Parts: sequence; structure tokens; C-alpha cells
Amino acid sequence: MKQSAANRKVNEHAREVIAHILLFEISDPRLQLVTVTGCEVSYDRSYCNVFYTTEPERYEEAAAAFKKAAGAIRSLMAKELSWRVAPELRFLLDESVDNAERIAEALQKGKPVHEADKPEDEDAPAEDER
Repeated sequence: MKQSAANRKVNEHAREVIAHILLFEISDPRLQLVTVTGCEVSYDRSYCNVFYTTEPERYEEAAAAFKKAAGAIRSLMAKELSWRVAPELRFLLDESVDNAERIAEALQKGKPVHEADKPEDEDAPAEDER
């Protein structure tokens, strides 16, 4: 579904506020190396999916820390935003970063194919016949 410019702005503002809260107002050490990669706020602003990434060995502890801190983050977010309702926060691991890293590794492991390395196709016309 295509997002409107206003909705993109709301999503980005929510991401900035949550990232600021994690950086300056939440003191849980399990959330220190977490990066908020994006937010998706519902059109009625009743909920907000918060996408984050961290080191693979810290996934479980970050999820537990977010579960514990969700209420505090929500109340701090409500103070910062002038929305009618403080959205329910859902913290979701952003797998797109891991997928991009796996694709980059696969591309680097793959051997590039050059014109000189290709086998000649006997049925193809010679270059001067084209």
C-alpha cells in the first residue's frame, strides 16, 4: 500500500522520538546497541510498529528489554508528541538488514562471469554474421 507524504512524515517523526528516548532517557544496557530503523504508525495512530536491529547474538535480550520498557517508552513518547492517543508500541526485529547482508555476502562469493569466460555457443551466428 502506498503511503501518503503526511503518513511518511508521521512515521519518521515517531522513529526520531523513539530513537531519542532510547538514546537519552532509557538506561537499560540491553538497549544500548539497538538501532531503530523505522516505524509504521496506523492511520488512526492507535498503534505503532517499531522496527529495530542489533547484533544477532543480542536479538533475544533486546526483545526482552523492549517488552519490559514498552510502557515507559510509550509514556515518554506521549509527552513528546501532541497526538490525541499514545500509540500501542509493537517492537519488531527488522530482518531487512540481515537479508541485505546475506545477499551482499552471496554476491561477493559468486564468481563474476565475463565475456571471455563464457563458452562459445556453436549454434549462435558469428559476430561478423550479425
